[in-house]
Amino acid sequence: MSGPEASVFVDYFDGRSAVPRRMELTIDGTRLLLLPAEGSTIVWPLDRMRRLPDQAGSDGLTLAPADGGPARLYIPDGAADLADALRVAIPARAAPPPIPNFRARLVGLSAAALTSVALILFVLVPLMADQLATLLPPEGEAALGDATLEQIRSALDESGRDGLAFCTAAPGRAALGRMTDRLAKHTEFPFPLKVHVLDHEMVNAFALPGGHVVLFRGLIDAANDPDEVAAVLAHEMGHVAGRDATRGALRSAGSIGILGLIFGDFAGGTVALFLANQLIEAQYSQATEERADAYGIALMQKAGLPPEALGRFFETLRQQEGARDERSLLDHLSSHPALLDRIEAAARAARPAQVSPVLNDADWQALRAICR
Repeated sequence: MSGPEASVFVDYFDGRSAVPRRMELTIDGTRLLLLPAEGSTIVWPLDRMRRLPDQAGSDGLTLAPADGGPARLYIPDGAADLADALRVAIPARAAPPPIPNFRARLVGLSAAALTSVALILFVLVPLMADQLATLLPPEGEAALGDATLEQIRSALDESGRDGLAFCTAAPGRAALGRMTDRLAKHTEFPFPLKVHVLDHEMVNAFALPGGHVVLFRGLIDAANDPDEVAAVLAHEMGHVAGRDATRGALRSAGSIGILGLIFGDFAGGTVALFLANQLIEAQYSQATEERADAYGIALMQKAGLPPEALGRFFETLRQQEGARDERSLLDHLSSHPALLDRIEAAARAARPAQVSPVLNDADWQALRAICR
């Protein structure tokens, strides 16, 4: 091949610098010779070149090595005859060269990415949550608990007015105070303990940041005696002592943020995000619940109360669920350990030498009527 022009000036990019070098281009048969102002001649054989798509829509031509090297050669619009001749000599607009062992490399990179995400979710986020929980100022944690409690009251209030009502009957509050004091004097908390009863039929209780413990009316109604309520309260005190609610909130926020970046915002993405976060939080919450069970059992023993009361209450919950005995996948998706495991752990706990009821009959009836 001999070029229509004896020589033209072109822009050469060496792949290391974004600044082009102006060079003289001549054609020697089947080779392009690039002659810099200084330095050695650069030789590009025509059969080892490929054309790149022109993104700017000009009449110029961009060439690159067929082996995927980073160098680029741009022939400007003013050398249209040369560009046309090279298009004939290099007719195929070749795709980028294949990457050696592309599939194996892709699998390896995907595995590395998944491993990195797993390390972030299961190692880094929990560690950071634990550290941040200890650094969070007490007033900030208390404010978080106050705000969360109000959000829960609003969410559960079907009337949509002032939020779910607190149960405040004076005799019931006095009985609850005596129960709380009997347990609290055997332990210490990072916050003043604040125990509430919400007027809702849900059989549940939980701890919030800042020392809040919430019992539902449905839990008191479901209990067979005041010792069972005291056992649940002792369990929730374990969460307060461990600042588990704050750690869980920080961990959940971190996990959801990471998973949101992965799943993005697409149809069905919310469901996938929820299920993935549930799988992550399930194992973390199960370990936390087991520690709170152990704390509650020990606290019941110190207070001279029967630790097996916690197991009795769990047995009531199990019967309400339909006496489901098997450890199924639902147990893994649950934020709590299997009830049978918890019942057995409470039953194995030793009773203290001196045991007395946490409330007398009159106080127990007052507590049951706290929402009336």
